[in-house]
Amino acid sequence: VCQVFEKVNTGGVELSVFELVTATFAADDFPLRKEWEEREARFKDERLLQVLAASDFLTAVTLLASHRRQRGGKGVSCKRADVLRLALDEYQSHAPEVERGLMAAQRLLLRERIFEAQNIPYTTQLIPLGVICSIVGERFEQEAVKAKLARWYWCGVFGQLYGSATEGRFAFDAVQVPVWIGGGEEPRTVRDASFAPVRLLSMQSRLSAAYKGLMALLLQKGSLDFVGGDSIELTTYSELGIDIHHVFPKKHCLGKKYPREKWNSVVNKAPLTAKTNRAIGGSAPSDYLAKIEKSSAMAPERLDEILRTHMIDPVALRNDAFDTFLRHRAAGLLDLIERATGKAVVGRDSEETVNAFGGSLVANAIATMP
Repeated sequence: VCQVFEKVNTGGVELSVFELVTATFAADDFPLRKEWEEREARFKDERLLQVLAASDFLTAVTLLASHRRQRGGKGVSCKRADVLRLALDEYQSHAPEVERGLMAAQRLLLRERIFEAQNIPYTTQLIPLGVICSIVGERFEQEAVKAKLARWYWCGVFGQLYGSATEGRFAFDAVQVPVWIGGGEEPRTVRDASFAPVRLLSMQSRLSAAYKGLMALLLQKGSLDFVGGDSIELTTYSELGIDIHHVFPKKHCLGKKYPREKWNSVVNKAPLTAKTNRAIGGSAPSDYLAKIEKSSAMAPERLDEILRTHMIDPVALRNDAFDTFLRHRAAGLLDLIERATGKAVVGRDSEETVNAFGGSLVANAIATMP
């Protein structure tokens, strides 16, 4: 009946895959909607899993069922047609496994310093991550397994590999990542991932997956708040509130007529408290750093240490040297990406990079610049 409805529907009535499967399972007296609502209530209590929709969960169950059916070989698929073919006994067998896998996936993301659902780079990547965690089972607890899962995850984020046409990637990652964890060759997502240095300047919005990813990597680095000196990770759980703010303030940059693509990029932004943002105001860095030292009775050496936790060069910032600051910070952010993905960022000293940043982003080359 559901398949006939899809073929003859000419009235533009949207019937989701979840509704179609619900109708199919109803023929066997299984209340899928009620069962999902109970599971959804459990997900709502989780920091990261509350973003999962019913269709996401069905896709994940279909992916795991297909993997089990094909014994992890070719033919694994979780497209819409596959979801509609999902058998009730497969759903009942694999749904609890997927839920446990998603809980493990959440633990991995929290470990990687992603604390809120809105800060997940690609929510779509939760689907294969949960299924992979289901497949590896108890091996998830091994440090080496978590390290490989994290590397795969960040390759997906910074390689922009989960932004579109994801169902095919779900399938081959569900097959290839467990094999890699077991000692096989690297999965395609790890091999395909690459990051061009000039992309840093195009990352202007906090909606960007890579932008969110970089903020998480800064938390991993142990970034400290300029004024309080507390870790941003700790402050995330306090009442102070964390947001992303310009290091060279917008007002200052507009006054100096710096290019917007530079001052509004992720390179000039850092996670800071609202209190610190007020202390920064619209002043030049040299002015607000002096103000912070005076009001907080903070030694310049201590403030320099704090700045370095954000991959910021204190000398460039204290001298209001915007271009030098930008190159130092960009190079530092690329270091974080390399560490997370386990892959070198190619093109740090390419002509395109030099034209965009006014110089090379190779650390030794920056150090010798005037």
